[in-house]
Amino acid sequence: MSTDFENEKSLGGNLWKILPVDERRAEFVSQKYNLPYIIAKIITSRGIAPDDVENFIHPKLQTLMPDPYCLKDMKKAAERLAEAIIKKEKIAIIGDYDVDGATSTSVLRLFLENNGINPLVHIPERDEGYGPSRMAFDEFAAAGAGLVVTVDCGTTAFDVFDYAAAKGFEVIVLDHHEAEVRLPPVYALVNPKRLDEENDYEYLKYMAAVGVVFLTIVAVNRELRQRGFYKNKMEPNLMALLDLVSLGTVCDVVPLLGLNRAFVRQGLKVMAKRQNLGIKALIDKAGISEAPGAFHLGYVLGPRINACGRVGEAALGNRLLCAKSETEAERLAEKLNEFNDQRKEIEGYVLLKAIEMLEGTPQEYPIAFVTGDDWHQGVIGIVAGKLKERYNVPAFVMSIEADEVKGSARSVPGIDLGALVMSAKERGILTKGGGHIMAAGFSLNKDKIDEFRKFAGEYVLERLGNEDIVPVLDIDGSLDLLGANVDMAEKLELLEPYGAGNSEPKLMLSSVRVVKPSIVGSGHVRCFLSSGNGGSLKAMAFRVGDTELGKALLTPEGSLFNVVGVLRRDNWQGRNSVQFIIEDAMRIVTW
Repeated sequence: MSTDFENEKSLGGNLWKILPVDERRAEFVSQKYNLPYIIAKIITSRGIAPDDVENFIHPKLQTLMPDPYCLKDMKKAAERLAEAIIKKEKIAIIGDYDVDGATSTSVLRLFLENNGINPLVHIPERDEGYGPSRMAFDEFAAAGAGLVVTVDCGTTAFDVFDYAAAKGFEVIVLDHHEAEVRLPPVYALVNPKRLDEENDYEYLKYMAAVGVVFLTIVAVNRELRQRGFYKNKMEPNLMALLDLVSLGTVCDVVPLLGLNRAFVRQGLKVMAKRQNLGIKALIDKAGISEAPGAFHLGYVLGPRINACGRVGEAALGNRLLCAKSETEAERLAEKLNEFNDQRKEIEGYVLLKAIEMLEGTPQEYPIAFVTGDDWHQGVIGIVAGKLKERYNVPAFVMSIEADEVKGSARSVPGIDLGALVMSAKERGILTKGGGHIMAAGFSLNKDKIDEFRKFAGEYVLERLGNEDIVPVLDIDGSLDLLGANVDMAEKLELLEPYGAGNSEPKLMLSSVRVVKPSIVGSGHVRCFLSSGNGGSLKAMAFRVGDTELGKALLTPEGSLFNVVGVLRRDNWQGRNSVQFIIEDAMRIVTW
């Protein structure tokens, strides 16, 4: 079978490619760990070395957790925080308004509270801007705080920290964002992406900020223990905070490999115990009736916490995660749910307007470039992502407020948005800007919009040309319909948790019929897949009713299909069965 299917475009508009694999290595992994060959093949194709397979399948913190002191400035930070706890100093925390920021702030706050410190907390609103500000330090000075810890921010806040130093603050930065050669004037900077880091733990560079914070409290706890702080009191249960660590790790879309994988695997076990009142209330409000998985963290819980930073009160996420009563937790969860509904409504409006603009005007360049007056800045990044998915081109979405324009962009493979934005900034087109390969944020003056459109369009045109960019759907392996059973679904669960760097395996079922198709819900197609050997499998394709894929599934007309999707267990109402979630298909034979 050709791995590129002779460049044939699928019903979903994709090119299919079966991922290559070292078959000898896969066979070795299969035999050594007593795994089905297809599982070993998936593990091998993802670059997991044979000696690392056990840690991949059964990630354990005791095995993967490094000595926190391997990070630069960690010992210095831990000693200072331990001293502040013992002396009952006033400590302040500055966090970020996303999920990683909320969980990072909450982990540190709960640890301090368990040790008798009630910290001041400042989470900036989006209009205040990302990271530490002079306003925050003025507030802390008025409240009598002298030690400030920034989490998920601060690595490049040079000017603000000059201001803080002049006011006599000691600052500890716990972060994971890209660093520069020069470092800010702070007491300690713990960041695995420091350019002078020399530790041997490569995977530490891929931690979310909440992972850095967790390593920090492990180190602080050690210092307190050694100084006799716990001689007459019980140590806090740090493992109980792993539900927060797993939530921030998944939602910050860092690779779920190495230590991150252990954080999430253990954190989901903690979350299933429903000990954190805020998470418990949010789970119930979201209608999750099963033990949460990584999917629920990334697509159900995370968006609700993010919503308060996008359209509501940024600090509510932290308040929910640190709630002290069920009443408070339920009230805050309801508020976050309302903000999420508002976010969806605002996002839907902006997306509709953006699509109308794009489809109502001939496009000169292979980009989606739209502007709107007073579009909510909290949703333009989401809208850019959806436009990128819809049109498969780099998308730029901007909100105009008076003469200032703020924008967000999302990319496709082949275009480095971070480089594009930095280049436009160097040419004086943008006033601010930064990002990475696939996403960026920027600001510009209103009179520069057309110039930026031309610059971005020509930048993309030069690198990608004006041909349609066809997305590639990577396929992890093929499966016989009779082999798509409960036992195989259980074996596939060894690969969980799924997320960045470890996506849910996409499998191909060859030469199957679509039987009894019907529309259910909001444009979902439900059907059965059958094969000539008597196999039958329940299947579902979500939100495809009005697409070419949906139309083909609803009118199979005796055709045979190759279908690609994911195999999952179906435990609805206690049944133990499986279903196939169809993501794409090709019609291969018409009778």
